[in-house]
Amino acid sequence: MYPKAYIDYLVYFHGQRDYFECHEVLEEHWKREEPENRNKHWVGLIQLAVALYHQRRQNWRGAERMMRSALHLLRNEKDGIVKLSLDFNNLVFLLENRLNEIKEKTPYTSLTLPVTDPGLIDKCKEVCEEKGCQWNVDSNMKDEYLLHKHRMRDRSDILNERFRQKELRQQKRKGT
Repeated sequence: MYPKAYIDYLVYFHGQRDYFECHEVLEEHWKREEPENRNKHWVGLIQLAVALYHQRRQNWRGAERMMRSALHLLRNEKDGIVKLSLDFNNLVFLLENRLNEIKEKTPYTSLTLPVTDPGLIDKCKEVCEEKGCQWNVDSNMKDEYLLHKHRMRDRSDILNERFRQKELRQQKRKGT
């Protein structure tokens, strides 16, 4: 019922608090859709994760810019958000509050998305258990790798896959 990428996003979001990976997994999912069929709610959720990544690192300018953009997109994507079993009104309320906290340079605290489907939560908890993490745990603020992942991780596999996907799309357009 839900794309695997969305379940992975929720597991990274709530189980590992790895907002960098939230961004990666949903961006890859979003890019697989044909440009005319791309849903903006995915971009809003990506930007939400990026905003929290920046807030956690105290990059206030980046956090505010991303949260504003996420809010703008998500406010206009009610149907898509509801189909993902997120309480739309509660989500907007939480993100508006978080935007105010960011403006006030309030230190990061973990955010819980208002998932409404108990079956989805159960599936995410099951995946968390498989990955050796716990659902809805707070961020480990001492994990330097988690906090600064964009600088510290080896992305060669992702870059190679993106290059491969780009070549496949180009071949498809050329009809070969």
